[in-house]
Amino acid sequence: MDPSLSLSPPPPPSPQVCVVVIGYNDAAHITDAVRSALAQGPAVREVIAVDDCSTDGSDELLAALAREDPRVTPIRRATNSGGCGTPRNDGIEATTSAYVMFLDSDDVLPPGAVDALLKAAARHDAEVVTGLCVRRELPSGRETPWQPMLYTKPRLIARPELRTRLVHDTLCVNKLYRTDFLRKHTLRFPEGRFTYEDFVFTARVLAAGPRIALITDPVYVWNVRRTAAKLSISLDRSGIDNWRARLEAHRQAVEILREARSASGDAGKRLARAARAKFIDHSLRMYARELTTRSPEYRAEWWTATRAYLAGFDTGDLDAAPAPGRIIARVILASPEPRDLTRLQEVAARPARLSPPYARSADGETPVWSPDLPQVTLDHLLVRPIRLLPLAVDAELRPRAGGSRLTLRLHELYGRVAEAGPTTVDVELVPRNGEGPVLRRTAAFGPTEDGETWLTEAVLDLGALGGGVWDLRLRLHFGDGTARETTARAVAGPGLLRRTALPSLRGILLAQPYRTQAGNLAVRLAPGLRGVLGVVRRRLARWVGGAGR
Repeated sequence: MDPSLSLSPPPPPSPQVCVVVIGYNDAAHITDAVRSALAQGPAVREVIAVDDCSTDGSDELLAALAREDPRVTPIRRATNSGGCGTPRNDGIEATTSAYVMFLDSDDVLPPGAVDALLKAAARHDAEVVTGLCVRRELPSGRETPWQPMLYTKPRLIARPELRTRLVHDTLCVNKLYRTDFLRKHTLRFPEGRFTYEDFVFTARVLAAGPRIALITDPVYVWNVRRTAAKLSISLDRSGIDNWRARLEAHRQAVEILREARSASGDAGKRLARAARAKFIDHSLRMYARELTTRSPEYRAEWWTATRAYLAGFDTGDLDAAPAPGRIIARVILASPEPRDLTRLQEVAARPARLSPPYARSADGETPVWSPDLPQVTLDHLLVRPIRLLPLAVDAELRPRAGGSRLTLRLHELYGRVAEAGPTTVDVELVPRNGEGPVLRRTAAFGPTEDGETWLTEAVLDLGALGGGVWDLRLRLHFGDGTARETTARAVAGPGLLRRTALPSLRGILLAQPYRTQAGNLAVRLAPGLRGVLGVVRRRLARWVGGAGR
């Protein structure tokens, strides 16, 4: 028989990869993390599990795993480092494998991740291979890709400055690194209690100028537990120290990128500018969305610290950022005190929304943020495509038996809406957890007498939906054939925050429209008699209390 016709399977990949798992007092999850690494198959040569001096029995679990599989090497630190960088550095020092990657104790590697990364590393002789990270909300299981624009197709980046969007993915965990590359350039994480250590490490990697291969495969599952007793660093943003730590980590990352050297000459400048633009579009917008929920003391400190940091940005840095973040940055730079927080919150939302009033410069020509901040110009609104404009739509939902009424009001924006001619709107109620049907309706817009708004109503059958939270999504259509996807601002009205009992296919449904943190309209739906009885008891208590006064 011709050997070339043999159907025997290809040989398994040689064991070349070390997965460094780090954990501290995470006995509930660390076993799953280690086993997800072992399940990658023979390509994983070793799993170095660094326990950062846990007190919850994590070390015993790791010892048991080591007895089950000789590839597991537990390392227990004598003292707690206070951060994630030191235990990862311990793993880099301990590995004997050709490649290394990192895994946090509360996350997992999806099947096939290591093989996909290793295959790309070998094909392209790449020092770094990076793939798609998926954020998985628990307990719902809803998944959202992290920085998906980077991973639309496989590609090889010869030098980082040729794809400056690489600075947007600051994670270290969705990447495979060649160990000799890390050691040659002495690439390590910041030691000790350093928050957002990924920012600095990733900057050091990019500044070293590696060949980077991008693959489209999901290679990391980032488990997001918003209801956990102790939130992760990225979720626990309630204290001002978190923001200060983020500013410091970003400052260090920019300085590292600025010093990058390559054949192109301006590599450092290009990477540093991209990192600052990303800060404005991502970090600044994310924290600005939350300012209305913070204390006056937090707002004052946040504003002062942010203003001081942005003062170091030049005009080119601001111009490189997308418009919503750029507007927020310029308002902060123009005002020494916190102001217009609700309006900034809406601009910071995704998609952005700019609510009235709409001011112009003294000559009546240039759109500006407000009459008292005319230096914050909005002239880009006169030329941007309408599909990108921060259009404002107000929404009011009144749940009632026989059909819940949704009223939408679209605002004019410096003449651009009238120019495009709004025609219809596609309305969707989308389950936040990704499970269940999507309720869709289409309604026609009509102009109001003042010519400043367009109005429409749609009747929604909330009783056809199940329990949970449902977000309102809109797609606005215009006479010129363009469309804009957006959300709607929840306005105060008789229906907002009021619980209403509705008939449904499953009996009784309790509906409550409410305003999200970003100011958007959403609705909570709770099936069952218990919810209805709760409303009856509360209303009865209010009636009795009112009668007694």
